[in-house]
Amino acid sequence: MSATISAELADGIERSADLLTGRRIAVLTGAGISTDSGIPAYRGEGARTRADPMTGGRYLSDEAARRRYWVGGHLGWRSFASTQPNEGHRSLARMERDGVVTGVITQNVDGLHLRAGSTRVVEVHGTMRRVLCLHCGQVFDRRDIAQQIEQLNPWITIPERIVMNPDGDVAPESSDGFVIPTCTVCGGMLKPDVVFFGEFVPVDRFRAAESLLRASDALIVAGSSLVVNSGIRLVERARRRGIPLIILNREPTRVDRWAHIVLAGGTSEVLPALEERLS
Repeated sequence: MSATISAELADGIERSADLLTGRRIAVLTGAGISTDSGIPAYRGEGARTRADPMTGGRYLSDEAARRRYWVGGHLGWRSFASTQPNEGHRSLARMERDGVVTGVITQNVDGLHLRAGSTRVVEVHGTMRRVLCLHCGQVFDRRDIAQQIEQLNPWITIPERIVMNPDGDVAPESSDGFVIPTCTVCGGMLKPDVVFFGEFVPVDRFRAAESLLRASDALIVAGSSLVVNSGIRLVERARRRGIPLIILNREPTRVDRWAHIVLAGGTSEVLPALEERLS
């Protein structure tokens, strides 16, 4: 057992392994699993607080806000895209390969589970890898849009050190003069394939998450504060079925009372320790 794991946490890991052995485990992850990769969480110790998050309605109606979003999104994405998976992501990928984990449902948009090697991943809040045209439905690779942005705005610079938000953008100093990219097919408005604050998770995406959960008979919540409704709804479904629920998070969550075991620790330390006992 790692020296960074307390005796109390080690006991919780042992009890979790006993409860989970022989079961098909679904895993629901949040921003906390990516903090060790350098992407901050919105909540908890060291979290960044967004006083003015982008909403879907504001994105559509406010061109100045949309311009600021694209400047910050581009600056942040360049750093975001170079972020690497950590041991928590890699541990889940190995457990999927070994048949212990059925798949991952993630609230993150960073794509790190796929880059770590997980193959069955439901990204309920979307992904920064894709950009959609809201008019014709064309889907673009974010790298192509980044190239378009730099062609339209050759003055734009990428700071050597920037502080990202969990959804991959930064707060730009100025967006004056920035030319917003548009669809190269129809000229329509583009939007990253992510769920903004106040938007609903697409129905097909949530159904995919429910399907993965139904194919499992245990649920681990890893690195999520369970404040967002999509996460709460999935945990509620697990609770109604009466399947084992393990919550792994550094901070308390809203539904710790529903959990069979609560592990107050970091995902990069605890998931490999749990893997060692389950694989």
